[in-house]
Amino acid sequence: MMTRLDASDLATRLGREAEAVCRHYLDAGRRQGNYWQVGDARNTPGRSMFVRLKETVKGPPGKWTDAATGEHGDLLDVIRESCGLIDFADVAREARSFLSLPRPEPVPVTKKRPGTPAPSGSSEAARRLFAMSQPIGGTFVEAYLRNRGITDLHGTGNLRFHPRCYYRPDDHGPTETWPAMIAAVTDLRGTITGAHRTWLSPDGSDKAPIDTQRKAMGDLLGNAVRFGIAGNVMAAGEGIETILSARQALPHMAMAAALSAAHLAAILFPDDLRRLYIVRDNDPAGESARDSLVDRANAAGIEVIVLTPKLGDFNEDLRHFGPDALRAMLRVQLAPQDVARFMSLAA
Repeated sequence: MMTRLDASDLATRLGREAEAVCRHYLDAGRRQGNYWQVGDARNTPGRSMFVRLKETVKGPPGKWTDAATGEHGDLLDVIRESCGLIDFADVAREARSFLSLPRPEPVPVTKKRPGTPAPSGSSEAARRLFAMSQPIGGTFVEAYLRNRGITDLHGTGNLRFHPRCYYRPDDHGPTETWPAMIAAVTDLRGTITGAHRTWLSPDGSDKAPIDTQRKAMGDLLGNAVRFGIAGNVMAAGEGIETILSARQALPHMAMAAALSAAHLAAILFPDDLRRLYIVRDNDPAGESARDSLVDRANAAGIEVIVLTPKLGDFNEDLRHFGPDALRAMLRVQLAPQDVARFMSLAA
């Protein structure tokens, strides 16, 4: 049975040959100074993961950090992830096979580094994750949205695609990777404060078959996933797909997805906002968020108009009734002056 001491011994011995381990298991990367640089521990091409090749004041060789996600580990983790192994006995067997011959007793391990460049779940980790993702054109994100009836994707530069985004079911479960839609959460100045992940199925046809299909990270309160530049009129709702569905009928109205009912109630208003459309969901949480947001907006002197779907949300309406019916449903709910301003080109 593998003990903690045995595992530490293997990790230390692998660290002594860190560059050889990286060249063998992470051959999609390359050496950069005293580090091996690659996309992630699964050998994805990229530059966000750094493996220390020599002992420094920060720690021993073989330790790695993924700057995009804040995850970190040692070379046993690299062998596990790059080879797709699950049982530690198999990881240890592969490590011993690589080492081939018995090694001398390991030297004492220096203290673990105090932290990572971007703590997991932080705003900085969110910014790096977004930077490591790619535009959605021709990706599973585009396919996923089109399968939900969302075909007009202009102005969606704050949505990106990550082919192998980390997913961990719980604090103790194994890490998985799935394709994901990455959305930038920004403040009123456009600064990225967080990111929202929607994990997708391997073919992009739907959400991934996992327990938690969506998760946000970073500073979310008051901020949102924004589409268009808000002026004196804008719309705000909960979900990304809900807002993108409304934009099929109102392509020139600035909109914001707050990602949850609680965050919708707390969304910040641009200084020059005079009329706010609340794109509500037909559920108790949506009603509560609507009431709180109406009170806040009215107190700020902002007119509020609530847009209500026939079904559960506007994406359900779009898929069930079609884009023409959705435009007709929204047209009668808008202020008359906004019909001409925002719907004339979508009619």
